[in-house]
Amino acid sequence: MFDRTPHAWSKVAAWSSKRDEFQKRSAFALLWSLSVHDKSAGDAQFADAFALVERAAIDERNFVKKAVNMALRAVGKRSAGLNAAAMRVANRLAQSPDPTARWVGTDAARELARVAPLGKQPR
Repeated sequence: MFDRTPHAWSKVAAWSSKRDEFQKRSAFALLWSLSVHDKSAGDAQFADAFALVERAAIDERNFVKKAVNMALRAVGKRSAGLNAAAMRVANRLAQSPDPTARWVGTDAARELARVAPLGKQPR
């Protein structure tokens, strides 16, 4: 329910730089939730969050890397424009020398390539 408060977007940014595993995870879980529930947010707001995703993609802690991956995939399903932008981020991460970033990018790219934006399967 936190995604429906006026503080949600500011918390994504603030929590994404926290060191604590569950605070940092909360930033990306909240970003995922906003991608589903915040119908008034524009694509630019989500596109700005890709910088947070890329910065956190090297965090090897299980709960953080899974939340980062989940947020990247969810934002990429919101619209065709965000899908293309998320694919660019995922492909950059997939080419990273960092194994955690590579996992995040490879897994996200695989799903984003096969699932159309807004969760609709291609026919």
